Parts: sequence; C-alpha cells; structure tokens
Amino acid sequence: MATVITKNKKVPSDIEIAQAAKLKPINDIAASLGIQPDEVENYGKYKAKIDLSILERLKNKPNGKYIDVTAITPTPLGEGKTTTTIGLGMGMNRIGKKTVITIRQPSLGPVFGIKGGAAGGGYSQIVPMEDFNLHLTGDNHAVSVTHNLLSAFIDNHLMHGNKMNIDPFSITWPRVVDISDRALRNIIIGLGGKDQGVPRETGFDICVASEVMAILALATSLKDMRERLGRIIIGSTRDGKPVSAEDLKCAGAMTVLMKDALKPNLLQTLENTPAFVHSGPFGNIAHGNSSIVADQVALKCADFVITESGFGADLGAEKFMNIKCRYSGLTPNAAVIVATVRALKMHGGVGKIVAGKPLPDELVRENIPAVEKGCENLIQMIENMKLFGIPSVVAINTFHTDTRAEIEAIKTLAREYGAEDAIESNHWARGGAGAEELAEAVVAAAQKPSKFGFLYPLEASIEEKMETIATKVYGADGIDILPVARKKIKQFNEWGPKYTHLPICMAKTHLSLSHDPTLLGRPRHFTVPIRDIKASVGAGFLYALLGDMRTMPGLPSKPAGEAVDIDVNTGKIVGLF
Repeated sequence: MATVITKNKKVPSDIEIAQAAKLKPINDIAASLGIQPDEVENYGKYKAKIDLSILERLKNKPNGKYIDVTAITPTPLGEGKTTTTIGLGMGMNRIGKKTVITIRQPSLGPVFGIKGGAAGGGYSQIVPMEDFNLHLTGDNHAVSVTHNLLSAFIDNHLMHGNKMNIDPFSITWPRVVDISDRALRNIIIGLGGKDQGVPRETGFDICVASEVMAILALATSLKDMRERLGRIIIGSTRDGKPVSAEDLKCAGAMTVLMKDALKPNLLQTLENTPAFVHSGPFGNIAHGNSSIVADQVALKCADFVITESGFGADLGAEKFMNIKCRYSGLTPNAAVIVATVRALKMHGGVGKIVAGKPLPDELVRENIPAVEKGCENLIQMIENMKLFGIPSVVAINTFHTDTRAEIEAIKTLAREYGAEDAIESNHWARGGAGAEELAEAVVAAAQKPSKFGFLYPLEASIEEKMETIATKVYGADGIDILPVARKKIKQFNEWGPKYTHLPICMAKTHLSLSHDPTLLGRPRHFTVPIRDIKASVGAGFLYALLGDMRTMPGLPSKPAGEAVDIDVNTGKIVGLF
C-alpha cells in the first residue's frame, strides 16, 4: 500500500500503522475499566466478550457522560466520522477523562465492496484492525444463521401443510448474507419438484439490514432479546392476521443461536483506549447504532462514553435519539457533528467526488464562497440536534489541502447558527494528541444543561410520525405515501396499537438530506415518497423505505476486495485499506 503525503510527513497506510501498533493484552484493558476476570471471555489475546452480569454488579454506580458523534451529509468517501470518534476518545483520555468508545462492527459487504477497512484511519484506529473488519467474534455470522433459521422454518411450514394458513404472497421475511450481491435481491426458491419445497418468490437482504441485527443492537438483556425475537412478524394469514416467529415455534432456537452474540466485544485503540465494538445495523437502511448493552457497560466503567451513529444527523443520529434512546432510557449529554472542507465545497456546488478517483482540482483549491454555501447542510444538522435539545460541537476533520480561511469560515458559521463550538481536529495524522482541543470543547458542551426530548409521541399516527421526520429533520415540504405503503399502514391500523405505536426507522440515501442522492446542500421544496413500510415489531419500529432505497447493495465495478490478500509466508493480511 502506498503512503499518504501530508504537509508534515509521510503517513503509512492504515493497515501498516495498525500492524505496527503495540497492543496491550485485552485482560489488561478490561482490568483498567474495573472489569473482573470472571466477566471476561477471551477470543485470543487481543479481543474479548464481556459478560452482562457486570451490569448487575455495577447497577448502583452512576453513569458517565454520553456523547454521540454524527456528521453532515457525507461525500461517497465518508468524512472520517469513525476516525473522529476514535481520535476524540483517545484525546479525552489524554486530557485526563476516563473514556470508552462504543461503535459498530462493519459489514463484510462494504469491507470487500466500496469502503475497504472501517476501523478508523491513520493514527486513530481500533485494533486488531484485521479482526475488527473481518469476522471478529462471529456476531454477524450468528445474526445471519439466526435470521436464515427462521426463513427455513417458514418454508418448511409451507411444505408440510401450512396449518396456519400463511399467505405466501404476504411473507416479508427474506434470507440474508453479509456480502453485497445484487444478483440475490430477487430469486425464486423451491424449484425442482415437490420434495424441494413450495416454489415462491423471495430474495436476500444484506445481513446488517436484518431485523435480527436491529434486535441485537436494541435488546437490553437476554430476556428482552428472547421476547423481541418472538415478536418478529414474517407475514400474515390469508384472513389477514399477523404471523410471528413465536407462532412458528422458532424464537427459542433463534435465541439460543444469539445468546453469545449479545455480549459486547472489547477491543482497544492504537493508544490502548478501550473500545466496545458490537452490532452493526446500517445507518441508512436500519437504525445505524451500536448496541445498547455495550453503552450500558461502558457508561458504568468510564467518565465519558463516545458513541457513533451512522451517516449524518438526518439518519443515524435521528434514530439514535428517537429509537435507541427510547429503549435504552439513556440520555445523551452532547453531540459532535463531523464536517470536512471538501464535503462542504461539494455541497456548495463545486466538484464531483467519486470513490476510487483522485479529488478534482476544484476541491483542493481555496474556495470560501463554496464552503459558505455548503455550510447550509451543516446548519441543518446543527438545527437537528437542537430539535432534541442537545448541545453540539462541530469537529472539522482536517486535510492538508484545507486552508486557514476555509476553516475559519466554517467555525464562524457553525458558532453563529448555534453550535457550542467548532474545532479543527488533526487526529488522523496525530492520534489523540490531534484531538485534545476538540476533547476540551466536548467536555465543556457536556457540562451544559440539556433539554432532551423525542421528536414525536408514539401515539401519533404513522403518517404524522413520518411527516414530522421528513419536514423537521430533512427539510421537506411533506411526504407522498405511495399505494403499497398506504396499504401496509391500513393493515397495521387494523392490527392495533401494538403495531402503530412504534417509532419510525426511515431507510433513505445517506448522500442527501432528501431521498434523492443528487440533491446536495440543503434541498428545499421537495416531497419525500414513502414507497413501502414494514413492521419490525421485534426490533421495535416501523421500517419505511424512501425513494429507490435498497436493502441489498451491489458491488462496484472495482470492488475493494480485489486488493485484499494474505502474505502466505508471514500470515499478514495486505490490502485491507
């Protein structure tokens, strides 16, 4: 892998930095948090699961401060939100604040598709980087097997007489795999004769879009997870009654497969800051947040917990507040909004960023008017945090092409429109030392009083909740509920409050505040089409599909996996970012 040249020095590739790191035994990391040896389940020397019995032992200990890291609408390259989360966590420890990081485990789909590694970058990474990005402790595989067990039970029930009179055309439970594979989006199963099952149309989603993954992230105990898995709705009978995993007598076996996956995974950063890496729901398709149990454990072990929600403050952060916080009962103290000069220029109408290609010249030349125009997107995100009563700090993730005037323009506008502060951070090149000023600003923001509140009451109608999100968070004029979605809403209303009194999980593009990825900046005068809506009753939300959003991505023309290989002499992985 080639090195990256900054203004000051040559920085090795991410994997070279990670493989040169001096890791501490994970038992030492656990001990630094006050975790007892019998609460640690080792997976090798540098990663472990933590038994949830720790929550009972520490139940009377006060929680630390709770910080959510979110972002502006990103470019296709991403804006370094994970890197900022990790750098900030290390910076907090450097200024004397005992801090733990909690983030999601990446899907193998993006790892081998468009992103490469997802453990941070530069000198702000979680290690072992290869384990983080690949199988880790097998949680994603447990999710896939658990999900597909229910799929098999459904088709087995149909083949053996369909005693519950399930309508095959109503079945909404697909199969999943943790690889981006567009050829599996729509398939026909059961071909080859009567012994091969009942022929019907179905398809595959990516594993991280599974309701089982959402349940893993939102469950607060083994008992809670068992109940949530039982509430999964797979379709309806021919007379319109819902059919659950409990009805199919599958939920118990599903829980058995998930019992170890529920325990959060403990790793460390390059600077040995503790980090929980647990669950991985997509931020645009699913609710996009790491697990509640990881946050609960971390908050008992640290003064500050830095967590990350997927994509921008219109996606993961909105779902963090309206979905995750409802079920965890935890209240965030502050938010960090990550922005970059290059992304704000793009939102200001300059240049086109394409993954795998060099930045166009117009994005590396100083252009203050474009930055100021693009800040409209940042302003919307600051306003979104205000909707929830949360103080925010803007973190300007710096690149060597940024100019002083461009950075000052962002700071001025961010502060003018309500951010507590706006701080440039150079954690990518300098690790925690490059995030100390940001850490000080976050500590100050977290000490300020907040008036946290949800965006809507659960008793509001499904239509009202979706419209509230679209108009207040995205800036839309309203929503357009298409026929399939309208039919589903009618059905949920007939099934009663158990289905209608749920929060909404909007699945939309991460590349725009709107449903349309081509609408950059702060779009106005648009209407959000609600194409479909599904009941993820086990997870505890209704799942609305906006525009052309898909739940199974495809690989790009040049997948990141092409560069991944192993040195058979040393056993070292190469090419993973």
